This record gives sequence, C-alpha cells and structure tokens, in this order.
Amino acid sequence: MKSFCIGNKEIRLPIIQGGMGVGVSLSGLAAAVANEGGVGVISCAGLGLLYKQSPSDYIKNSIYGLQEELRKVREKTKGVIGVNIMVALSNFTDMVRTAINEKVDVIFAGAGLPFDLPSFLTADSKTLLAPIVSSARAAKIICEKWLANYNYLPDAIVVEGPKAGGHLGFKREHIEDENHSLEHLIPEIVSVASQYSNQKNIPVIAAGGIATGEDILRFLQLGAAGVQMGSIFVPTDECDASDTFKKVYVDASQEDAVIIQSPVGMPGRAFDGEFIHRVSEGKTKPKACPYHCIKTCDYTKSPYCIMVALYNAAKGHLDKGYAFAGANAYLSDKISSVKEVVSKLKLEFLNAKLKMVNG
Repeated sequence: MKSFCIGNKEIRLPIIQGGMGVGVSLSGLAAAVANEGGVGVISCAGLGLLYKQSPSDYIKNSIYGLQEELRKVREKTKGVIGVNIMVALSNFTDMVRTAINEKVDVIFAGAGLPFDLPSFLTADSKTLLAPIVSSARAAKIICEKWLANYNYLPDAIVVEGPKAGGHLGFKREHIEDENHSLEHLIPEIVSVASQYSNQKNIPVIAAGGIATGEDILRFLQLGAAGVQMGSIFVPTDECDASDTFKKVYVDASQEDAVIIQSPVGMPGRAFDGEFIHRVSEGKTKPKACPYHCIKTCDYTKSPYCIMVALYNAAKGHLDKGYAFAGANAYLSDKISSVKEVVSKLKLEFLNAKLKMVNG
C-alpha cells in the first residue's frame, strides 16, 4: 500500500479510521491506528455525555471532553490525528473551534455539508479540512463555495457510499441502487477533484463497507488515494467501547445489519436488536431533551434520543441502544489488536495484487 498526503501530512498507511460515536472511537483507538501509520480519528459526537464536569452544561462538557481526548491521544502517539465532527451537531461551531485551537491535524466533517468550515481557520492554523460527501454534486458545490468565499479548497474529500455504517447521505430508495454505489461514485469525485489539480492536490478517500485488503486495492485502482474504515476497528482491544458492544460485531450475521430512520432525519445502518424493535413499537418516546445535541432533532416528534441510545450501546447496555455498523461489519469473527487487523489487511492487499498480476 502506497502512502499519500493530506496537505503537508504524509499518511504512510492509506487508511483513515472512521469516526464513530458515541464513545466508540476516542483516544485509545485513534492512537493505535495512528501508530500503525494511518489517521486515527476521534468522534466528537456525545462527548458531553462522556465528560460530565459541569452539571447540565452539555456544551461546556463537550469542549472539555474534546480537549481531554486530544491530550490523551498525544500522550500515546506522534502520528496523524483527526476529529470527526457532524455538521448536524448543535455544537458544531464549538467543536470546530476547539479542534483548531488544539491544533488537531485534520477535521473530517459530514452528516451535512460544511459550507462555512474554512471560516474558522486563523492565519496561524495548522489544521487541515476534509468534507465528507456522498455525491459528485456535493463535492463540486463544496469546492466552488469554499473557493469563492474563502479562497480555500478541501485538503481531502471523503466519499461515503451507501454501505457505510451510521448516518447515510442517501435517500432510502438509493441505498441499493448501483448508480449510487461507492464504485460508481469514486471515479466521478476523482474527476471533480482533478479539475482543481493546478491549484491543489485533493486526494479522494473511499469510505463505506470497505472491510478487506482486496477492497482497498479495488478502490485505489478506481482512483482513490486511500480508504476510510470504521467497523473493522470496533472489535479490537484498543477500541474505546465496551467488550459487550464489540461482541455484537463478532456475533453478528449479514442479515443483522438493517436500515433504520434516525431522529437526525437521515437513514442509517445499524445492527438489529431489542431496542430497535421497541422503537418500532413506539415504546421509547423521550420525555424531554436535556442536551439539544442535534440541530434537526425535535424531541416532541422524535421516537428516541439518538445520543443517549448510542451512549448506552457503547457502554454495553444494548437493551437501551443499538450499534451502528457498516454492511460488512459481520465479517469480524474475533476481537484482535489494531496491529493484527492492519497486518491482515496488508496481507490480503498483497495477495489480491499478486492474484491480479498473475491473472
């Protein structure tokens, strides 16, 4: 696997670890992936639930939580570290400003289009910016708006296809449509990025359902500079979620991954279970909204609080939440170390390349 660059940062292993919340990818997992040469990513979602320094002050707790996670990760690695910040978060601005002030290497922003993201950079900012998109049209619009308004182009573009875990940037009817597959999207968005090659090299990163070294090779051949992988790193020793949560991935079958409608207003992919069944029966209605964590969520119309559900699941209380997961998350059959996972991917990649060369 060849290295590539995001801005001035060389990524020796062309793998970005997906940002997974709440409490699934924090400093532990991010550091382990960064130490293997990839980009370790901390999810900002729900940090105010994990760090309760100030009672009833979710915003303040979230800022403190991100500062603490970045402090911890820097004690464990000198590698490249990113943060994943959903545009849909009500504290998106606070999280972006905090990440930049803490000099994080890369911000990955999805679950909405981050049109104003470059506006938070200052003259001495070192942080690189990578929007997450699900169409060539979105990639083009972001490039044009950033260029016109801020004279800035993305330092990388992450393309999340319909096989991703978590929130999906697709209409429900497009999730199984081949015209919206990641294989279809990558060449289109590589073409968009190439239109700006005289101004900036914009690497395109393939994401969603990538689970093997053979998958990595296929998307690199389609023009991607690297891949983003999330689910494969959940059943690892270093993942920050509970062992109970990790075991869901190990024990799952292909049929367990289902499409749900999230309170965020987007479809999502998760492992089926007791909580999802209770949601469908209308037994999870929230009585209040203490966090106001998602811009688009109205608790009076929402079937449940997504942040609390994801927090509960990561802590091992699967009767009170669920695990987001990619379409191929069921392939994991044991809990391994991050180093073991990366070694397996490298071997699969090499074998796939040899097979291709030998016909």
